[in-house]
Amino acid sequence: MGIQIAPSILTADFARLADEAAAVSNADWLHVDVMDNHFVPNLTLGLPVVESLAKAASQPLDCHLMIEDPDRWAPGYVEAGASSVTFHIEACRAPIRTAREIRAKGARAAMALKPATPIEPYEDMLSELDMILIMTVEPGFGGQKFLDVCIPKIRRTRELVRKHGLDVWIEIDGGVSAETIERCAEAGADVFVAGSAVYAADDPNAMVENLRALAQNASSQNAS
Repeated sequence: MGIQIAPSILTADFARLADEAAAVSNADWLHVDVMDNHFVPNLTLGLPVVESLAKAASQPLDCHLMIEDPDRWAPGYVEAGASSVTFHIEACRAPIRTAREIRAKGARAAMALKPATPIEPYEDMLSELDMILIMTVEPGFGGQKFLDVCIPKIRRTRELVRKHGLDVWIEIDGGVSAETIERCAEAGADVFVAGSAVYAADDPNAMVENLRALAQNASSQNAS
């Protein structure tokens, strides 16, 4: 698995989601932020929109649940068409059971961490996951400035994944742009959520390619 780019439709035009998905046709994933105005102070979209988008988009959907009670709702997003479902550990009461339910329904299971949430307490459950999502802004709104204090956590997470010999992806979400993506890739991230950087570009597809090239170069230099 190499570098993957997942444009976030949070900054897209919600009235034209099918067209906005087509505008980033060369993306690896389409990142869908689900917010309930309880876990985070914003309200976006839910199951019906995900179900419609799954039928219209050519890319697999990467659903990021910023909601309360993800244990109850996460399996439904797989049924709606998501290929990857991420729950926040801060909101989840039974993370291992929830991850197993997501996987049992045929999707990748991911755990998200807010900027201040450490990875170390969850080392023992890494084998239950397919991906760790490290928030590099406070969840809730797009367009925020990247938090450099999260870089060491990316590095520590990659070290834990290597320590246990796992094939767990590390995804970064928040403030990802041409100015920040290389630092994240060098630290060990391999999946990148970019909203404003992609959809504010004159050519969103070209920006996806630019971000991928920057991350690949930084990742390969780090590996060598």
